[in-house]
Amino acid sequence: MKSSLRFAVLASLMAWAPAYAEGAPAITPEQFVDSQEERTARVAMQLWDWAELGYLETRTSKLLSDELEAEGFRITPGVAGIPTAFTAEWGEGGPVIAIMAEMDALPGINQSTSASRDPIAGKHAGHACGHNLFGAGSLTAAIAVKRWLEFMGKPGRIRFYGTPAEEGGSGKVYMTRAGLFEDVDAAIHWHADDENSAAAQTSLANRSAKFRFKGISAHAAGAPERGRSALDGAEAMNIMANMMHEHIPQDARMHYVITSGGNAPNVVPDFSEVFYYVRHPSPAGVEQIWKRLENAARGAAIGTGTEVDWEVIHGNNPLLVNETLAKMMETKLRSLGGIEYTAEERAWAAELQKSLGDAARPLESAAEIAPYSKSLGYGSTDVGDVSWATPTVGVRTATWVPGTSAHSWQAVAASGHSIGFKGTQLAAKAMTLMAVELFSNEGLREAARAEFEAARGPNYQYKSLLGDRDPPLDYRQ
Repeated sequence: MKSSLRFAVLASLMAWAPAYAEGAPAITPEQFVDSQEERTARVAMQLWDWAELGYLETRTSKLLSDELEAEGFRITPGVAGIPTAFTAEWGEGGPVIAIMAEMDALPGINQSTSASRDPIAGKHAGHACGHNLFGAGSLTAAIAVKRWLEFMGKPGRIRFYGTPAEEGGSGKVYMTRAGLFEDVDAAIHWHADDENSAAAQTSLANRSAKFRFKGISAHAAGAPERGRSALDGAEAMNIMANMMHEHIPQDARMHYVITSGGNAPNVVPDFSEVFYYVRHPSPAGVEQIWKRLENAARGAAIGTGTEVDWEVIHGNNPLLVNETLAKMMETKLRSLGGIEYTAEERAWAAELQKSLGDAARPLESAAEIAPYSKSLGYGSTDVGDVSWATPTVGVRTATWVPGTSAHSWQAVAASGHSIGFKGTQLAAKAMTLMAVELFSNEGLREAARAEFEAARGPNYQYKSLLGDRDPPLDYRQ
């Protein structure tokens, strides 16, 4: 009760006090976020245009760090041995509150901002998971919190984490492994979605690797007996892995793509590569399935007369939810409300929904806040590793048309549209209010830390699922 009253008094003071910038009208933290709408959209659209892949986000990283440096943040580039990873901090003493920002695009999918299928010729990647919005929204929130700290004269540090390569590169895992979150009191993140929610949703642990088969090339017709097909090795492995699907736990997931299979049918391929993901609710479950997958690779090589080795590319721990923080974030999100479309946005969204089939949901649901719950999510994220290093909370907002799936062309289109920018502004407001609460409410920080320590257990020791390998900076090249 005391902390709620204290925050209400602070909010009231903010409404009547001089603004963050000298000479500007009196505004609240969320009103400041509103005033940054143009910047949010500009940054989000620039990242959408560039659509840089994991560990290759050179321009993206520079834009975000330049914007923060111009606001007085102290920039530390190239952290954790990753050229595109950075931190940006403002403030002194007090609690350290982190805001994370993702920035990488996905290969093999692109789309214009049209509501119907319209790939952009020559563009080989797109923001199908909305990380352009993630980066821009977190930027706006960090600046809003900095301005609030500055005006209130409060001790405390707001720290922005530029985190690359979430899509299969585990950028945050290397940052966690490097100890970059050890002094953080709480971490905040968000994600693009087709609904507004602060539900406490866990994620699956996962690991990926590229399995590389080596054989002997030969003329496929003239001397087939001399050849040993590396593609046969990969396909034999895939057959055994597909058989395994019937005999792994229901909540587990395993999927693959052949990334190299040869170049000409009349040449027995001497090299083939297949890229696998394994997911399970627990790290131990991933390990158990992984051993079987490795044995399938070995058996495939023996059976086809080839050789095989593999390189682990990434691995994420499951998300450790913190309900103390999640319930507070839900309160903040409900105080803000959902997304309201203009007539033009509604027409655009209705046109796009024609491509969604039965998955489409009423457009009005973008204005709603989903009920709070705790559940298992079937995706994976490197935020999971951060959540085992410090109490972590997230929020999702309706940046996509209701019914849209992530990793789809429809998500790419909305991530470059005003609908996406509106959802980003909502996320920035929710994160700003959450950070202000964390700086102001010592009891909340203590309760979140107590829940966090109890969940980890007294003998917890961090272990990453990617081992001690260096960041795979070339995995998208």
